[in-house]
Amino acid sequence: MSILGQFIYYDAIVIPWSAGDCYAITVRRRIHVMLGRQGIIMNLKKLRRLYREEKLTVRKRSGRKRALGTRGPLALPSRANERWSLDFVSHAFTDGRRFRVLAVVDDFTRECLALVPDTSLSSRRLARQLDAVIARRGNPRTIISDNGTEMTSMAILEWCQNMHIDWHYIAPGKPVQSGFVESFNGSFRDECLNETLFSSLTQARIEITAWKEDYNRNRPHKARLKTQDSPEIWRDDGAQVSATTSWLTALIDSIARSYVERPTAPLVSS
Repeated sequence: MSILGQFIYYDAIVIPWSAGDCYAITVRRRIHVMLGRQGIIMNLKKLRRLYREEKLTVRKRSGRKRALGTRGPLALPSRANERWSLDFVSHAFTDGRRFRVLAVVDDFTRECLALVPDTSLSSRRLARQLDAVIARRGNPRTIISDNGTEMTSMAILEWCQNMHIDWHYIAPGKPVQSGFVESFNGSFRDECLNETLFSSLTQARIEITAWKEDYNRNRPHKARLKTQDSPEIWRDDGAQVSATTSWLTALIDSIARSYVERPTAPLVSS
């Protein structure tokens, strides 16, 4: 065995070589310096050859395997359940503890299918929540999300294969490719999260669920107001109904009545 194989020189300390000490090997140039400290002069090429012969190369750590979905442009959906969008929204309790909310949105109907707040939302928890939504709503054709660790895990890849659902990942750093759920996140934060102080997870679940119901059943959506004579919403079964209790409609009616009932000043003739 060569002199390099008999000893490991580490920080000027001679350590007997054994097969289990492979983790102590550093790069070749550093070993060359350490050998010089011991008075052993060796050419770098010879050191490189001995380094390979003794199989002292430290195995490089490979990247974590991620679920690979499709990445590319998507056409606008033409019907309900054609495409869902997923994202996480982060917020904090009054005591500073953080929690996250899983948001699931139908890109065609703009309906919020799920809002799940919790302090921990793993990939398997995500799969269970999607199963609950599918049991009520039906299978989507495509699901779009960012490249978060929960979305790219092997658990989600296995779930997609079992459910026969296409999972599409947006390009890294391009949240505009999932604009529907990003727009929903902005409304959710402005109208609910920033307007409420959450002291516990139970309160957060109650308040967020109430806001979700109002968003789906009462709140008119800008994307549909141009084509609607009156505000309409989409229920869980996809049926289109009139939002008779919309707070925005009541506000508009109140403003209109106050404008009509306003007394007008008499005209002054010249």
